[in-house]
Amino acid sequence: MKLLYTSLFFLCLPLIIVRLLLRGLRAPAYWSRWPERFGDSRGTPFNSSTIWIHAVSVGEVEACRPLVKALQTAYPRHNLLITTMTPTGSERIKLLFSDTVFHCYLPYDLPFAINRFLKLNKPAFGIIMETEIWPNLIFTCKQKNIPLVLANARMSARSTKGYANFPKFIKSILNNLCFIAAQGQQDHDNFHKLGIDLTHVHKIGNLKYEISLPTNVIEQSKAMRVMWGNNRQVLVAGSTHEGEEEIILQATRLIQSKFPNLLLVLVPRHPERFDRVAGLAHRAGFKTHRHSDHLTCTSDTQVLIVDSMGELPLFYAVCDIAFVGGSLIPHGGHNLLEPAALGRAILTGPHFFNFNDITKQFLQAHAAIEVSDIKTLSDSVSNLLANPKQRAQMGETSLKLIANSRGASLRLIELLKQYIVIHDPK
Repeated sequence: MKLLYTSLFFLCLPLIIVRLLLRGLRAPAYWSRWPERFGDSRGTPFNSSTIWIHAVSVGEVEACRPLVKALQTAYPRHNLLITTMTPTGSERIKLLFSDTVFHCYLPYDLPFAINRFLKLNKPAFGIIMETEIWPNLIFTCKQKNIPLVLANARMSARSTKGYANFPKFIKSILNNLCFIAAQGQQDHDNFHKLGIDLTHVHKIGNLKYEISLPTNVIEQSKAMRVMWGNNRQVLVAGSTHEGEEEIILQATRLIQSKFPNLLLVLVPRHPERFDRVAGLAHRAGFKTHRHSDHLTCTSDTQVLIVDSMGELPLFYAVCDIAFVGGSLIPHGGHNLLEPAALGRAILTGPHFFNFNDITKQFLQAHAAIEVSDIKTLSDSVSNLLANPKQRAQMGETSLKLIANSRGASLRLIELLKQYIVIHDPK
């Protein structure tokens, strides 16, 4: 099965390269640093005192923030290398960690590329965030006696069903991991259904609860609200995807018929969609500003398009109500902990399977509201705008849920110390 997988990967390589070229038409960063995608990561540490974390993109990079801090405290003499697969993840690493960590792209899951990457970087151990299951990477690390851990691991019912079609193969892959640190009980149980040795699966909680927001966010948000006018109501739709903005814009039209001062702030997930989303708002007849134009939102501005990366926390801090995107269409949702950590009233669509445990917890505690279409979105926003006490209560409940769910990074560090013995570099 492993040979078949590798052969298929090689056969698909031309298509992968074409996809890189096409993605580069919208995001030119995909055209650069190709040697790293084939294992040539020159410029990274090159010694045996490296701890390696793989965080595929922006969400996983954000999730590993508390882990990076805990590792730097527990292993102060070791270098930290963080790999991603996307340019947006790469940019987020630079923004969050500056020169305190090394960074490169993780190579494609081809034996020659994986071997070159491991030979150059010589990690003492590796941590893969969430559920990036790359067979050749895992098998090669096992052969080279490099302990590999799956951390903050998710295993949805949907993924479990898919992996169950290849029971022997997936079992052989996952049992080569040093251990699995699962987010919740459902994830833990689903790994067991796939035949994983339960003595190596631990429920530690979700690292994303240990969210750390920039210290100046609140001050900046207050200044922004003053510029916009403190009497304005603000709805932020964050991390939106194709097919969602049309629904949000139509709902906004209904909401603004009752609350004409409402400002909609649209934050598309991917930078290559900024122009398209701005065009949608213009064609729908809204007076629209783009954040990159650096123009103040006047009283008649109806929609603001945030066409920059890394500023979503600031706009969540500004808003009265936050809608978390990727959930009105079957993408799987995004992390609602950023607006929750700011005490905001939260809305989500019905498709949140990528963040199932967190979102269900917030829905059951009435810290978030589920919407499904134009009507339920417009009705929920209108009701919340008319009920500031309900918004405040939702925010307070969110903050309590976060406070009661911290500690995953420390539990993970203790597991690392239990399972993995590494020596300080000389």
